[in-house]
This record gives sequence, structure tokens and C-alpha cells, in this order.
Amino acid sequence: MLTSGDTMQIDTDATISIVGDALGAELSDLLQRAFDTPLSVLDGRTGEMLQLDTGQPVRDWTMRSELCRQVARRGRPEFLDDEDPFLVLAVPLTLADESSRVVVAPFVTRPVADDEDLSRPAEMLGMSPEEAVSWASVQRPWSADALLRVADLVRLQSGSLERVKELEEEAASLSVHLASTYEEISLLYRLTQNLKISQSDADLGRIALEWMFEVLPAKGLALQLVPVGRQAGALRRETRAEPVLLTFGECPLDNVQFTSVIEHLDARAANRPVVVNRSITGRADWPQPDVRQFVVASLAEGDNLFGWLAVMNHVRDAEFGTVEANLLSSVAAILGIHSGNIELYRQQSELMAGIIRALTSAIDAKDPYTCGHSDRVARVAVRLAEEIGCDAATIDTMYLSGLLHDIGKIGVEDSVLRKPGKLSDEEYEHIKRHVTIGHKILQDLGKLDEVLPVILHHHESWDGGGYPEQLTSETIPLTARIVAVADAFDAMSSNRPYRKGMPDEKIDQIFRDGAGKQWDPRVVEAFFLAREDIRQIVTEEHETDQVPQMTQGGCCE
Repeated sequence: MLTSGDTMQIDTDATISIVGDALGAELSDLLQRAFDTPLSVLDGRTGEMLQLDTGQPVRDWTMRSELCRQVARRGRPEFLDDEDPFLVLAVPLTLADESSRVVVAPFVTRPVADDEDLSRPAEMLGMSPEEAVSWASVQRPWSADALLRVADLVRLQSGSLERVKELEEEAASLSVHLASTYEEISLLYRLTQNLKISQSDADLGRIALEWMFEVLPAKGLALQLVPVGRQAGALRRETRAEPVLLTFGECPLDNVQFTSVIEHLDARAANRPVVVNRSITGRADWPQPDVRQFVVASLAEGDNLFGWLAVMNHVRDAEFGTVEANLLSSVAAILGIHSGNIELYRQQSELMAGIIRALTSAIDAKDPYTCGHSDRVARVAVRLAEEIGCDAATIDTMYLSGLLHDIGKIGVEDSVLRKPGKLSDEEYEHIKRHVTIGHKILQDLGKLDEVLPVILHHHESWDGGGYPEQLTSETIPLTARIVAVADAFDAMSSNRPYRKGMPDEKIDQIFRDGAGKQWDPRVVEAFFLAREDIRQIVTEEHETDQVPQMTQGGCCE
């Protein structure tokens, strides 16, 4: 959905000056990148127009100001107007100073023909039908669901930006009150510099424990990360199923004991750092006598709890106080935001996986006799990549590539795709276009850049006799060479309505004969090394597939 800055039509400086210090330059830039359209801004309490972008077609916001106030009061994105093919979206934003803004903009939900009658929707926007057609023809179509999803993500990210601002202010306050302790401020700075999605919350947590041990008068530190998300899905992104306890220094607690202390203190209900010293730990009901002083803060973002950060046992057996509690709270907040960003990224990955599954289903719907083919090719390709020794990122790419390698079939005519018997030369040339069609369909999705070479080149041959570019040997991307073997194997081994799948002996002989001619010899060798696993993958998949009673030619035959 996001596009580069050179396509933006909104005035960045004007937006920053209007939304101002409350939203900040970061959020303003986020809104621009997210919607890629001119934005107007209203006061969420009064309905007063704060910024009217002249690039928007909506001419009269007077009648909509009360609707915007209601949107701000309800606190969720809503559509103010809905007249096909136009939607007017309002996105409420609550700022750090408790004021509110409502960002509004019209969108087009589908392509518009030059001669289409847009009289009614044009009247809704206060413009002529000709102006409506002219404006709509240069807009990017959005679905209503996509608009609401992006709006919610922007709102979520704006909350994170505001929270980061609060943490920066808190760090500044600490620098005043703890001017003599440079190491503590340095710790917060170093942690913020390590905030990146590629680093797991456990990795950042280990760094935080080590650095905190240098500046806090504690014998031991602990970080417990609680389970989040679901188990690994289509993108193979793992999540925690059980609590994980990370420690540094002398920590007398194991995972179960740490949990018992948290429950005893009812720390979840406290909603702030909890500090206990000998007045509490000296009681008979204290569950862990080896812990004499204890401070704990939650890793949270909004209502989401990601874990607990704790320090225990003062090095001089003195009491912990507000200094330790405030530092712990700041570090825990940074770790909580990082965990929240990781969780958001995981959810976005799941969304991407769902989109890919939907595209795969579209292929199956278009070409039902090969139902399950893409998933089998994906699994076989992953196994081949593992056998060759590819890294984890490449293996992820192999799975996505296998799922999407035939996406271009969506653009192939049904009469050719489902034709029984042998294809004519003209029909074969037509069906060969599915690789370039698939490449064009996905070329604007930046997250799938590594998949594009597979989609385009999985029908190239080692000897240069393939298509579309007649590449040879190692000029063909390795990922495409792997999918080529997986694709050919599934095509040969699968039952078709007009023939049974080939026996293993015949398939093996074809691969031996084709190694160094049609296929990469190294990939074919990996195929034979992983032969039993691959047979099991395909057997399991075939057992659940229902082959439609129809006939059809195939591009892998």
C-alpha cells in the first residue's frame, strides 16, 4: 500500500505546521506514506477545519463537521460518505495533550471508465461529473476493508510514537534528577538505538539485563517473557508457547518461582512498578526467602502484556526506592514497545500469509484440476532448499515462491488452461505467458521481491531451452532452479483426470536423464538425497486432494 515519497501529492511542510508539535513530524510522515493522498484535518472537539487541502475534491465540510466530532468521540475510523465508487474516510487521532484531530480524505474504490456516469457520487463530493471522472481516473483504488486496516495501523503506530515521545521526556527528566549517574542515561539511549524489528525481544532483553547490571546496585536481574501469538504459520515465524526467563548476575529464582512472586504481589493489577523491601519480604507468607529486596515492572504496550523486568537483592542489603523503580519502568517500557512492534510485525506477516493463501486459492479456483499443486511444490521446494544447505531466509522465500509460482495462471484463458489433450503451438505460446503475467501481478509488492525471480524463471532450462529469457545454468536464480525441480516432480507424480501419476522409477529416470539438460544437476542430486521425505510430502498432500473430473493440458507436461 505504501509508495515512495516522489508520488506524494500532500504538502509535507503545511501538514507539519498544522498538525504541529502534537502529532510530530514522524506521525505526519506516516499518514502521508500510508494513504498517499491529500489530507484535511479537523478539530475533533469543535469540528473546526484546521487544514483544508486544495488537492481534495470535497468542497464543503460544513455538513460533515458534526460527523467528524462524532467520529472523534467514538475513537475509531469510520466512513462519512459511501457512494460507489467514492468513500470519505475519517480517522480520529488522540494527541498527547489530550486534544484530538480527525484526518479526512476521499478515496476511490474501483477503476472508473472515462464515459462512466458519476452524477450522484460527484454531487456527494460537491463537484461536476466531469471533474469527478477526471479526479477518480488518477486515484489508486482502495477497498473499504483495506482503508480501515491501514487507518487502524496508523492509529496504532501513532500511539507508539506518542509513547516513544513520553519515554524521551522521561529520559530527559532522569538526566536532570540523576545528573551524577551518566551510565543510567547512557543505558536508555543505547537501548533505543537497538530498537529494530530484526532483533528479537529476547536478544534486546539480554542486552538490557547486562547494561542494567552495570548501573543498578543489584545482585541479580531477571526478565520473564510471556507467551504471545500463535504457533509458526505459513511464513515460519516462530512464537513463544511457554514463558522464558532470562537472568543476569545472582538470580535465586527459576521460572516457576519468579511467576509465584509476581502472583503473590499481584503485579498485574498494580499497573506500575512494584517495590518491596524487608518490611514485606520478612513476612512469613513471602514465597521466596532468598529474595530480600525486589522491584518489578511490566513490559506492556496498551493492554498487551509481554513480560516482567525485575531487579533483586541490593548489593549493600539496603532498600530499593524510586530511583531504581523509575529506571526499571523506563527500560520495561522500551522493551514493551519493542515487543509490541515485533507482535505487530508478526500480525502483518500473518496478514501477508493470508493474502498469499488467498492468491493460491484463486489459482486453484482458476485451475481446479491442479488443486493443492502450489502447496505441494512449496513444501517440496523447502525440503530441497534444506538439503542443499540454504539459509533460513532463503527457505522462507522458497515456501512463498512455491505457493505463488503459478499465480500468472489467473491471466491465462480458461479455454487454453482447461483444454483436453495436446496444446497447439499458439496455445502453448499463450500459456507460457503465465510467468510474465505472474511477475507483473506481484512486482509492486516490495515484500515479495525475492519471490519475483522464481515466478519469472521457474520454467528456464539448464541448457538454455526454457522460457521466457532462455537463461542457462547458473545464470538462472538458484531459487528458480529449485522450484523447477519441485514443480516438475509434482506434475509428474500427480494423478490427472486423463492419466495416472507416473511411477517412481519413471520419474527418477526422467530426472537422471534431465540433470544437466533441463535441471540443475545439484538440485537433482538433492532430490535423490531427500527422495523419501519428498515422497512422504506428496503422498500426504495427495491423500487430502480431490481431483475434479475434467481434462486439461498443463504447462509442466
